[in-house]
Amino acid sequence: MRLSSKVVNQSKPIILFLLIAPSIFWIVMLVQGNLGVNPIDKLMDELGQMALRLIIATLIISSLSEFKLLRALQNIRRMIGLLAFYYVLSHFLTYIVLDHFFNWEFIIKDLIKRPFITFGFINFVLILPLVFTSTNTMVKKLTFKIWKRLHSLIYIIAPLAALHYYLLTKADKTEPLIYLGIILGLLLWRFYYKIIIKFI
Repeated sequence: MRLSSKVVNQSKPIILFLLIAPSIFWIVMLVQGNLGVNPIDKLMDELGQMALRLIIATLIISSLSEFKLLRALQNIRRMIGLLAFYYVLSHFLTYIVLDHFFNWEFIIKDLIKRPFITFGFINFVLILPLVFTSTNTMVKKLTFKIWKRLHSLIYIIAPLAALHYYLLTKADKTEPLIYLGIILGLLLWRFYYKIIIKFI
């Protein structure tokens, strides 16, 4: 049974609410002082992990939507991608504003000294073109072929995001390794589908 586009479109407001709700919850917890001993770090971690999960979700949706029965999932891919950016931006601003209070001298030193910060900044820069070209108008201006090539940056952004998380994790690295494994599996599938299946 083919997934209905109507059902997917009707579910958008629910999905939007469910995915934004955690950020509201964490901010409320921060204001109330209920985010533990290091609340800023905790908030940054939660926002960053959510961003990574949503980046992975866009890859999964892209892969699933290749199947005719699940083609309708394409209708929520853009929204999930923009929500991923919402969390990336929130994570970035928490670091810049709440953690370091716009102390650019320290931030630049941090950027040079610590590789996981470097990867995080690179990812933030790489994701911006995807956001700015996410509208139908931009697709028409760029042409679909160029737009598609530009949005292939997601295949660099996703593993870099997982590597960023892996490097900043000091103790148990199981979770970032799971994310890395999922991303590499999805990238291998995309390669297999695009290069091999389409030429058989």
